[in-house]
Amino acid sequence: MVADLGYTFSSMYIGGGTPTVLVDELTLTIDLARKLFGISEVSCETNPNHLTPGIVGELEGKVQRLSVGVQSFDDGLLEQMQRYHKYGSGGQILKRIEVAAGHFPTLNADMIFNFPSQTEAILKEDIRKIIESGVTQTTFYALMTSPSVARSMKGSIGKVDYSREAAYYRILSEGLGQDFTPVSAWCFSRSGADMIDEYIVDYEEYVGIGSGAFSYLNGALCVNTFSLREYTERISSGAMSVSQIRPFKRKEQMRYRFMMELFGLKLDKERFKESFGVSIERGLLVEMAFMRLAGAFERNDSIITLTPKGRYLLVTMMREFFSAMNNVRDQARGALSPSELKDLFPDTTL
Repeated sequence: MVADLGYTFSSMYIGGGTPTVLVDELTLTIDLARKLFGISEVSCETNPNHLTPGIVGELEGKVQRLSVGVQSFDDGLLEQMQRYHKYGSGGQILKRIEVAAGHFPTLNADMIFNFPSQTEAILKEDIRKIIESGVTQTTFYALMTSPSVARSMKGSIGKVDYSREAAYYRILSEGLGQDFTPVSAWCFSRSGADMIDEYIVDYEEYVGIGSGAFSYLNGALCVNTFSLREYTERISSGAMSVSQIRPFKRKEQMRYRFMMELFGLKLDKERFKESFGVSIERGLLVEMAFMRLAGAFERNDSIITLTPKGRYLLVTMMREFFSAMNNVRDQARGALSPSELKDLFPDTTL
């Protein structure tokens, strides 16, 4: 249906849950997408227990960037995140990654920093193991939650301490610095590694396909229905699955461009002016003044680049942005019927 609308794409990101749970369906989907569109690069999420010879073999050559949800190699944190029994110990995960390394142009490990019970020593050990693992890329996410999840976490594993977040970011930036180079505010690649970023920094617009996916088109955020039943009914009847559209005002579009491009570590002022008909200094007077006063800009001529402090400021902006998006997801899921919630989350007490 999207192809019939005339869209073409050079990049495809497959995420949400664990796409590799049905690897045959996944490879057929990739083959179909390559046939329909001009896709040259595919990025796909997976979990450590799927780094098996069979799955890796199926994806090799079809996926250019495989992103593995590790979060931490520390067994205590894995237990708290309820990942230890699902995906194995930190040592087992490390061995699986070492085996998968070399099979993809980019092998990324997703990590978390500033988890409530994470210490500086645990973070430094995670960094050491990332360097040792052979991954070509790592993404260290600042812990992001929706308000409901934050309340739940506070009662079980403790409140998130944002006062130490900057110090933890400095530790990981310096710890990775000799082996990895920043390619976005929270993503680091080894020299020569290809980069396919899952947080759309190289593309101004994107189309989301699938239940619960987001699109950004013509200055508007589009949200697909989270109801699998409704999604199936809409697609079967030939209708698109978008259930909500949130148009961005011109200033909001400017701020979104500002955040996303600087998150990717550089902003082209001329391209900004061509898009909005005004210089970034006039269009975003307050935002630019704040960033200058904060010492965020390393270079500020035709191209803006960031200092280490500026990169951390973008981490905080993206953390808040995606926390708000998680809240949207919570609200959408909350509108689902009890039977659909049970189908989606069978292990959850309603």
